[in-house]
Amino acid sequence: MRQFRQMLRLAGSGTSSREIAVVLGIARSTVQDNLQRAAAVGLSWPLPGELTDDVLEHKLFSRNGVKQGTRRRTEPNWADLAVELKKPGVTLLILWEEYRGSHPDGYGYSRFCELLRGFKQRLSPTMRQEHAAGDKVFVDYSGKKIPIVDRKTGEIREAEIFVAVLGASSYTFAEATWTQTLPDWIGSHVRMFRFFHGVPRLVIPDNLKSGVSRASFYDPEINRSYGMMASHYGVGVLPARPRKPRDKSKVENGVRFAQSCILGRLRNQTFFSLAEALDRINDHVMRRLGVSRRQLFETVERPALASLPLEDYEFAEWRLARVLTDYHVEFKTFFYSVPYSLIRQQVDLRATARTIEIFHRGKRVAVHQRRYGGPRHGTDPDHMPSSHRRYAEWTPERFRRWATSIGPYTEGLVAAILASRPHPEQGFRTCLGILRLFRDIDRKRAEAESARAVEIGGLNCKSIASLIANHKAARHSTEPTAIVDHANLRGPDYFH
Repeated sequence: MRQFRQMLRLAGSGTSSREIAVVLGIARSTVQDNLQRAAAVGLSWPLPGELTDDVLEHKLFSRNGVKQGTRRRTEPNWADLAVELKKPGVTLLILWEEYRGSHPDGYGYSRFCELLRGFKQRLSPTMRQEHAAGDKVFVDYSGKKIPIVDRKTGEIREAEIFVAVLGASSYTFAEATWTQTLPDWIGSHVRMFRFFHGVPRLVIPDNLKSGVSRASFYDPEINRSYGMMASHYGVGVLPARPRKPRDKSKVENGVRFAQSCILGRLRNQTFFSLAEALDRINDHVMRRLGVSRRQLFETVERPALASLPLEDYEFAEWRLARVLTDYHVEFKTFFYSVPYSLIRQQVDLRATARTIEIFHRGKRVAVHQRRYGGPRHGTDPDHMPSSHRRYAEWTPERFRRWATSIGPYTEGLVAAILASRPHPEQGFRTCLGILRLFRDIDRKRAEAESARAVEIGGLNCKSIASLIANHKAARHSTEPTAIVDHANLRGPDYFH
């Protein structure tokens, strides 16, 4: 229109059509045609100041006999076609062929596509992107917390709002969790899939640390626990590009709508759960399409979702760990054994609420019941070297049993030795040495030496050996010709 105004100005000053075409760089026939149009509607230079470009264009180029905004051909229900287009395998060509089958004098294919695109551009922003049924679900946290009341105690705690929106139907899942940490993040996904009764092809999360370890335009790094959950359900994870909110505009608008329904409309109510607010969201009739999210989900999206696995995913935390020199790995201040041949090797540790699994190069090498209290070390005897395994079998009870097999005085000696040490284990070697000394004497002699040792406080191997040696020397001095058959006096081997 700016060019047309200049054309009228030059014509009003007496410039010929040929000269106007040269000045404006257009064909002479175009100049003549436009000047004829202006003369037909009574326009000449100078134009009225209030004449806008829209009004000027309408005067010059509107079709005679057609009311503005009125279609000359029969139109389909564009809202129904927008819904149909989301179904798998449905294309614009198929919809146009069906339309022309019902209306042979209807619009051609190109005009049909233009009008449908124009209708979709007038929809709410959540419908502007093309999302096939069962293809994507967008997930995020709302960023605004909601107060939740404990029914039993009346305590009020603020919770995060997890929101998930399916791409094609905008069917929404929302729940409150106390944190945005990895267990809550993955747990919300598990409950989301159960709520949808199926699994879409892709999950589109924001670059939350619980889901994405390293955000990147080209190669985002998915948290391993989050990736294992996705593998369990057979769904792909495609994080939105950093600082690109349009990549997840579906969930952004879903979050805003959820905040409006949950935090806005129900701001004066007491919250015990989000189920009522969630029904309000999904049963709300979308103004442009004339159907609710629930109706779209049931008719369009749910049939396209993949089926759920037989069991829900059990949250597991994955860690890299280095095997210590005592062939244990640490998790949350507790230690779990692995085969001793893996000392100083790097292993993968998988922790659930009940078990600890340890993998080396993809092969599981150990499994333990997870510890929350009691001894800090969980050791499988099969993981120990043979020498350590024998030592591990030494216990206070075992030494007492050995001593009891000799006699009560020997049992008293062993008990006194173990009690005299700050830790019973520090007396194990002393007890072992004494019991080995008693192998060379009969039971009566062993009992006598044990009683004498307790009496004088000789609670070590050196004292017992001295008592035995002194007894032998005294006996040899009084009975020099006596010959003692120790093999017969020793009796059965009660030390094994």
